[in-house]
Amino acid sequence: MATLNIIHSVVLSVLDKNQRTRELEEVSQQKNAAKDNSLDTEVAYLIHEGIFISDAFSENELTPIAIDTTSQRNASPNSEPCSSDSVSEPECTTDSSSSKEQTSSSATPGGVDIMANEDMKLTDLELGKLANNIQELLYSASDICHDRAVKFLMSRAKDGFLEKLNSMEFITLSRLMETFILDTEQICGRKSMSLLGALQSQANKFVNRFHEERKTKLSLLLDNERWKQADVPAEFQELVDSLSDGKITLPEKKSGATEERKPAEVLIVEGQQYAVVGTVLLLIRIILEYCQCVDNIPSVTTDMLTRLSDLLKYFNSRSCQLVLGAGALQVVGLKTITTKNLALSSRCLQLIVHYLPVIRAHFAARLQPKQYSMLRHFDHITKDYHDHIAEISAKLVAIMDSLFDKLLSKYEVKAPVPSACFRNICKQMTKMHEAIIDLLPEEQTQMLFLRINASYKLHLKKQLSHLNVINDGGPQNGLVTADVAFYTGNLQALKGLKDLDLNMAEIWEQKR
Repeated sequence: MATLNIIHSVVLSVLDKNQRTRELEEVSQQKNAAKDNSLDTEVAYLIHEGIFISDAFSENELTPIAIDTTSQRNASPNSEPCSSDSVSEPECTTDSSSSKEQTSSSATPGGVDIMANEDMKLTDLELGKLANNIQELLYSASDICHDRAVKFLMSRAKDGFLEKLNSMEFITLSRLMETFILDTEQICGRKSMSLLGALQSQANKFVNRFHEERKTKLSLLLDNERWKQADVPAEFQELVDSLSDGKITLPEKKSGATEERKPAEVLIVEGQQYAVVGTVLLLIRIILEYCQCVDNIPSVTTDMLTRLSDLLKYFNSRSCQLVLGAGALQVVGLKTITTKNLALSSRCLQLIVHYLPVIRAHFAARLQPKQYSMLRHFDHITKDYHDHIAEISAKLVAIMDSLFDKLLSKYEVKAPVPSACFRNICKQMTKMHEAIIDLLPEEQTQMLFLRINASYKLHLKKQLSHLNVINDGGPQNGLVTADVAFYTGNLQALKGLKDLDLNMAEIWEQKR
């Protein structure tokens, strides 16, 4: 940087020197014009001094040297002129010759050699060439500085030094280099690509390591997750609170009041309660780290978007394998995958889906228009998550559907009422409700039980048809109606299901 500044100063100095030279030249020309008015007086004086002056006059040239000599003699009256009567004529001639030699380098009061200025005067074309050459020198100096920085950077990279840097340390290094690149670009007027390329290469390696570290961490968390509801530490609640305005930033850690707050049972996001497992809390923080890294190193935006998409897809697929696919039975030793496990998994996916638009907007604001097509990754991820959530709901319905098939296939229309079959069905429905009511929102619980009720009606209708029981008001019809009333009363007594429209008339075959 010092070298570039010196060269930059040289350019300005040369241009300034040329300007001052032109000004002095104009002053000299004005003085010469004034001298011409007293030419005769000067000629008389010069003839008295020697023949070499008359020779000059005979050539019709009055050089600035003679003028300067006259001014010197007028300024030194005590000097003894050398006359033709002098005893030492050779000495006089020698002195005159010496004087002539000296006047060739005589200086103006400004200290600028006039003869030298005449010889060194630069035309506009020459000045342009000089400026171009100096500019090329600036380019070369910038390239050399960048090449040396590249060699230093690569030498440290070979030692594994850069691999050991944490995120903040690499970000600091990246910012220093970017500042240096911008400074040299401002001085030279062009970019030097060698250091920029090397920095981008190291940034890509950093992104790879950044992603692999977090994906490995997420994998370990998932493989040790028992899919039980976790308490929410105060710092994570503050983390999601900081996202309420749509801006993604990692809040600074605070001491004192935060540490005194007790963990909450659920995470509150814009008034909605989310019961979650520990893994998804850490996943939210990891996602924010990706977003913040894009802010700190803008050059890796597209790369980081691709890696974050990969991380989100991995969480979706791996959680599906562990819960829906029952992989957790072997991985962490769960005895069975319960309805509570399924409901928790669904709610965790819903939390990620809630933040996908925010994450998408964050990256969209940092992409070039030609890169907007990359945002389709978030659209695909959103669809995959919604499909996964729908599969979990279908699984919960399927659990009860299997139960209905097993119990109602043995149903017999006989006293006492309510029958053992319907008592058992109501017991299982209550268990299902208790497992999910505190995990899923009330509207989701209602939708789920409407689907379960539809399955129940389908199996009951099938069994009644098999038993030839019809809606004729007879004794068997009365027993079935009593059992159905028991079922309806129990179901609507459950929290949040009071106003559920069960439409039990559908259990009877329509008369033709």
